[in-house]
Amino acid sequence: MNDPAAHRAAERAARESYGRLLAILSARTHDIAASEDALADAFARALERWPADGIPDQPDAWLLSVARHRRLDAWRHTRVQDAATQTLLLLAGEVDVGAADGAAVPDERLRLLFVCAHPAIDAAARAPLMLQTVLGLDVARMAGAFLTSPSTLGQRLVRAKARIRAAGIPFEYPQARDLSQRLQDVQDGIYAAYGTGWDDVDGADALPRNLTAEAIDLGRILCSLMPNEPEPLGLLALMLFCESRAASRRSEAGAYVPLDRQDMARWDPALLAQAEECLRRASGMQRIGAYQLEAAIQSAHCERRVGAPVPPEALVALYEGLLALRPSVGAQVSLACALANARGPDIGLQALDAIPADEVASYQPFWAARAHLLAAGGARAAARQAFDRAIGLSTSAAVRAYLNGMSERL
Repeated sequence: MNDPAAHRAAERAARESYGRLLAILSARTHDIAASEDALADAFARALERWPADGIPDQPDAWLLSVARHRRLDAWRHTRVQDAATQTLLLLAGEVDVGAADGAAVPDERLRLLFVCAHPAIDAAARAPLMLQTVLGLDVARMAGAFLTSPSTLGQRLVRAKARIRAAGIPFEYPQARDLSQRLQDVQDGIYAAYGTGWDDVDGADALPRNLTAEAIDLGRILCSLMPNEPEPLGLLALMLFCESRAASRRSEAGAYVPLDRQDMARWDPALLAQAEECLRRASGMQRIGAYQLEAAIQSAHCERRVGAPVPPEALVALYEGLLALRPSVGAQVSLACALANARGPDIGLQALDAIPADEVASYQPFWAARAHLLAAGGARAAARQAFDRAIGLSTSAAVRAYLNGMSERL
């Protein structure tokens, strides 16, 4: 039976609740891969049953109950009986009871994020593992963001899931001695999720997942979980500053609009106020961190809405502080642009030239920045070559059109 309403309900559950469901299933068994299979079976069953039986009052609870029973059936079939099986046998009816009395499915996503950040897991696999397990992103979509091929990334993720099960990594929040590094990895995973959704502004994904909202939601949960940690507040402030400008990133016709040309009337004042408050609270704890500095940079960019732009040298100082705390190619490129704005394009180009060539060969922001600075300095032929390189590396049609227009005007 083809029931559009049932299909929409299943898609909405997949988009909004996949990570919550997978986290609960995985927490009992420490087997993420098997839990993913059980959850996939549950969604397939929903598409079969909901058109005939109707959409349940608690779709999440229905899916979790079916997935748990599918997992138990698999154990019974293989005659595996261990402590985890016995635990699941006792818990199998939990969600059925919860569905009857309207109880909500608990949110265990942050617990799963900390599992993915465990030091026993390869560092290169942690952030993509978070994105796949908690937000349901597929390997093909993530590979480009992590500068690797889908096959290589897929192998990393398979190994990471096997490692979690084999090592019996506990599904719990880390002890104080382990908190700093794992918190950093969790924050990086959340920000990677936000960046993936931010980059998808053109809507090329066939199944939009509203990743920016998911990431902000996780950021809020992290702040409530760790109210005395300043960096989660810095991360949340950073995402809120960026999100406040989301509506102004495209013109009415869909054309790309750079930050310095955006219509400030389209910025969201409520989100800006929330971001400033988060940054103020983080600053009050007097433990500076990279996400707080990034948020401060965004705050500085937003000050022109009240007619008080931050002096260019102040932005240079902020980027220098960010590089001192957490060096990255992105921060180096941004510092070069800040230097160009404060001291001229030649100084900015010198800073770009100081970055090792192999680190920026395929880094689109570097070539876009280089093209703009070359054009500002009058080197038109070199600027056109850099624009061509940036256009070729751009995944956004709107950004390609903008850069092509800049090149043609030369």
